[in-house]
Amino acid sequence: MVDGERGTSPRSLLGKPLADEVIKGVRVALAGWDFRPHLVSVLASADEASRVYVDSKARRAGRLGVDFSVRELGAGASQQELEGALRELSADDSVHGVVLELPLAAGLDADAALLHIAPRKDVEGLTPANLALIAAGRESEALLPPTPRSVRFLLRRVLGDDLRGLRVAVIGPGRTVGRPLTFMLNNRGVTVTLSNEYTRDLAGVLAPLDAVVVAVGRAGLLKPEHVQPHHVVIDAGINVQDGGEMVGDAMPDLPVRAQTPVPGGVGPLTSALMYQNLVRAVKLQRGEAVE
Repeated sequence: MVDGERGTSPRSLLGKPLADEVIKGVRVALAGWDFRPHLVSVLASADEASRVYVDSKARRAGRLGVDFSVRELGAGASQQELEGALRELSADDSVHGVVLELPLAAGLDADAALLHIAPRKDVEGLTPANLALIAAGRESEALLPPTPRSVRFLLRRVLGDDLRGLRVAVIGPGRTVGRPLTFMLNNRGVTVTLSNEYTRDLAGVLAPLDAVVVAVGRAGLLKPEHVQPHHVVIDAGINVQDGGEMVGDAMPDLPVRAQTPVPGGVGPLTSALMYQNLVRAVKLQRGEAVE
């Protein structure tokens, strides 16, 4: 009997073992270079979750030997200032990867801002150029968004490498996770049900499906009454509570086959895959062959 089926304890689906495998490959690539790649995060908000992500990236960069810096524009930055900073970083040959931390402060347009990041420095895979390649089924030519890629990795760990024919719900059609993930799963032959926090009869919608991915940014959205014992739940939500505790969109310890915890699930693997994207970005910028 597989972990988490009826009569057994649900399996905690951890991201760190997969992240460790990815980082081994990143270290090998970095060791072969005579320079340290430079990654820059651009902050234009006071969002606490964004700062959690930035701190995590900085710690990982230090361990890997990657130069990491933060361009702090503040929550009061104008659209013109934001776009100017992104153009400057994109044109700087000493910068190999650029991350625009989302969400932006109120009044700033993320879609317009992302147009000013060079696609081959877009290590978060969110520029229109990279998303268009994904939507067109040309993933091998793109830099893929690390969080959706992390979700797909974790689904494969439980459901097998061949996802064709499986049915997966994606709750939350956001630009950083839900929308690209929908295309990325479809590219692997998955039947995707795209829903949101307002979906009626969520339990009925989810019941016949094989897995549920939740990425809304609303703590406790997915509850025991919504899931079935055969479900695999991937929680890509991050919510910082008043006391500083980080929780996901799904309630912990749901009665399901397997579930990613928050923290410790999607997050560690996402961070590792972003640095794998940085390696790929450097190779693209240098005109080297990529897989």
